[in-house]
Amino acid sequence: MTAPRRHLRIVGDRRADRLCRAAEETGHSIVVLCDRGLRGPYTGVDTVLRAVLPDAYARWPELVDRHRVELLYGIPDLEELIGPGPRQLAFTGPFEQRTRFYGTGMIRCMSQGVVTFLTCYARRVTESGGVPLCLVFEDMHAAEVTTQEFVALLVRRSDPEVLKVVVSGADGEPTAELTGVLSRFADTAVAPAGEAPPSDHRVPGELVRAYVAADGTSDDPAEIAAYEAADRVLVRELHDRRADELAVGANWGTRVGAIPYHRECGTDPGGRGREALTDALRLCAEVGFSATVVDLGLRGRAVTDPVAEPTEFRRFTATAANALVPLHRLDESFALFMDLRTRFTDPKAHMISSYGIAMLYTRFFSPRDHDTALAWQNNAVTIAALLPDARERTERQVFNDNAVALIEMHRGNLQRGLDLIGAGIARLDSELAPDEWVVHRSQLLYNRTRLLAALGRLDEAYDDFTTLIAMDPYYTDYLCERAKISLKRGDPAAALADYDRAVGMAPPFPELYYNRGTTRLAAGDMEGARADFRYVLELEPDDGPTRIRRAEMFLDQGDLAAAEADVVAGLELRPADPELLCMHGTIALERGDAEQATRHLDAALAVDPDYPAALVNRAVARFGRGRPGAAADDLTRALELIGDDPDVLLNRGLAHEAAGLPDLALRDFDAALALPGADVAELRILRDRCLELLAGV
Repeated sequence: MTAPRRHLRIVGDRRADRLCRAAEETGHSIVVLCDRGLRGPYTGVDTVLRAVLPDAYARWPELVDRHRVELLYGIPDLEELIGPGPRQLAFTGPFEQRTRFYGTGMIRCMSQGVVTFLTCYARRVTESGGVPLCLVFEDMHAAEVTTQEFVALLVRRSDPEVLKVVVSGADGEPTAELTGVLSRFADTAVAPAGEAPPSDHRVPGELVRAYVAADGTSDDPAEIAAYEAADRVLVRELHDRRADELAVGANWGTRVGAIPYHRECGTDPGGRGREALTDALRLCAEVGFSATVVDLGLRGRAVTDPVAEPTEFRRFTATAANALVPLHRLDESFALFMDLRTRFTDPKAHMISSYGIAMLYTRFFSPRDHDTALAWQNNAVTIAALLPDARERTERQVFNDNAVALIEMHRGNLQRGLDLIGAGIARLDSELAPDEWVVHRSQLLYNRTRLLAALGRLDEAYDDFTTLIAMDPYYTDYLCERAKISLKRGDPAAALADYDRAVGMAPPFPELYYNRGTTRLAAGDMEGARADFRYVLELEPDDGPTRIRRAEMFLDQGDLAAAEADVVAGLELRPADPELLCMHGTIALERGDAEQATRHLDAALAVDPDYPAALVNRAVARFGRGRPGAAADDLTRALELIGDDPDVLLNRGLAHEAAGLPDLALRDFDAALALPGADVAELRILRDRCLELLAGV
C-alpha cells in the first residue's frame, strides 16, 4: 500500500543544495524565493500568483473574480494580469486624511482567501487531467512573517495529493504557527551537502557587485566575505546604482523591499534613504502589513535626525507605535509614544502621543482603564484646541473629540458620546468642503450609528448604516452591522440578504461566516448553517464559538457522535476550555452516563467555578447519581449567578423534594410560578404533590 503524500520541509545550509533536493519532487513545480529583502511581505507568494493567474483567468475567470479582492489586496501589481478590483473608501483621498487602517487580522483573512483560490485552482487542474501542483517556497528562514503565515495556512489547508507544498530554508525555527503546522503535516528532509563549489575566479570587485545585485540575499560565502571586506565608499556607490536600476518601473514590492534597503546602505541614508523608507512605510501602512510597518518605522527613526527633521521622526515613531498594537506588543507601543513625549516639546508630538496612549488604555490594555484613557485624551483635546492654524484646529479637534466619544461609550456615557460625534459632524459639514476628510466623516457616522444602536434607536441606526453602505459599498463591516440591526428588529430575511451580499464581496472573515451560519440556523436552514460552520473551521480550526455552536446544532439534531467529535477536536486545541468541557458533559448526559458527565463538568468548573451552565448540568448529573443535596447546592449557586429562573427553580425544587425537604421544594415551586416563562402545568402538579407530602407529615 502506498503511503499518502505529505508536504515536505527541506533544511540545509546552502540554497543550491536545498534546490537540488527540491528538484527531486515530481509534478508541476513552481520554485519561488521568499527572502523579504526582495519585495517585503508576500515575497514568493506574488511569484506563485504571477505564475498561475494567467492560466486560471483564461480557464476559470469566475474563480478569479470570486477572489479578486484578496488577490489584489496585498499585491496590487497583479492588476496587470486580472484587471482592477473594487476599492473601499479608505483607499481614496490623501494618505494624510486617512483615519481607517487595518492590521494583521485583515491580512490573515486575505491570505485565507488566496489559499482558497489556490486550492480550488489546483483541484480543478487535477480534475481536468492536469499534473498536481507543487509549490517550492525557498529561503523561508528569511521570509517576512506575512509569507510565513500564508505558507502555514497553505500547508494546513491543502491536500498534498493535489497541491504539495515544499518549505525550504536554512536550519532554525520559523514562526510558531508554521513550526507547528510543519510538524503535523510535513515530512522533513535534510538537503545533502553537494560538492564544494569550484574555485571562484571572480575578483573581489565582481564578488561585491554580485552581492549587491542580489539585493542582500546572497548566501555565497565568497560574495559575503568580499562585501564585508570591501571599501565602504565603493559599497555605498554600488547600492546607489542598484537602487537607481530598480527604481525604473519599480513595482509595489520592490518599493517596499529592495529599494529602501539599497537607499539606506547608499551614500545618502538620511536623505534618499529616509524618502524611500517613508514611501515604503506609507504603502505598508495603507494595506496593514503591521510587522513590516514596525520594521520600516524603526529603520526610519535610525536614519532620521530628530532635531533637523522632527516631523519625519515623529511620523516614523507614531506609525510604528500604532502598528505594534495589532501585533499585541502593547508595552513597546507605549514606550515609543513616551519616547516622543520625552524628546519633544512640540505640541503635535504630545497631541499624537496622548491620543495613542489613550487608545491603549481604553481599547487594548488588560484590564482596560477608561478613566486613565480619558485623562490622556483630554490632553490631546486641549492641545488640538490651541493649534494656531484654524483649519488644522478644526480637523484635529473633531478627530480628538471622536476619541473622547469612544471613551465615553466605553464608560457607559452613551448620550455624551453621541452629542460629541453629532457636534463633530456638524462642524466638518459647515467648515470643510464635501470632498475633504471623507473617510473620517464616514468614521464619525459609523460611530454615531453604533451609539444609536446601543441606545436602542434601531430604526435610526438602520438608516445610518444604509447611508454608510451607499457611501462605501465595498466595506462589508457596514453590511454585517446592518444585519445585526435587522435581527434585533425581527427581520432575519433582511439580515441574511446583507450577510449574503457581504460574503460575495469580502475576504473570508470567520466572524462573517459564523454570523451567517447562526442566522441560517435560526431560520431552519441546517445545510446552509452546516456549510458556513464547516468553512469557518477549515479556516480556523481553533475557533471556539463556531466549534461550540456546531456541536450544539448536532446535539439538537440528536447526532451525538458528530457533536462529540467537534468537542474532542476543540479540546485537543484548548484542553482547558470550560465551554467545551461543559458540552462534553452535556453529551454524556444525553447518553445517560451521569458518572462520565460529572467528570467532564467537574473539569469545567475547576477552570471556571462560576460557570452557570456547568453548574446546572452537573446538578442534573448529581441528581441522576442519587445525590439530590449536592444537586441542590449547584443549583443554588447557579441562581446566585444568573438570578431567578423558573426552570432552575423547578429543578432545585425537585432536588429538595428528593432530599426529603418538601417545604423547601414548595417554596421553589411557588417562586417559579411567579416568574414569566414558567411551566405552569408542571409546577402545579409538583406543588400539589408537595402539599400532599406536607399534609402527610
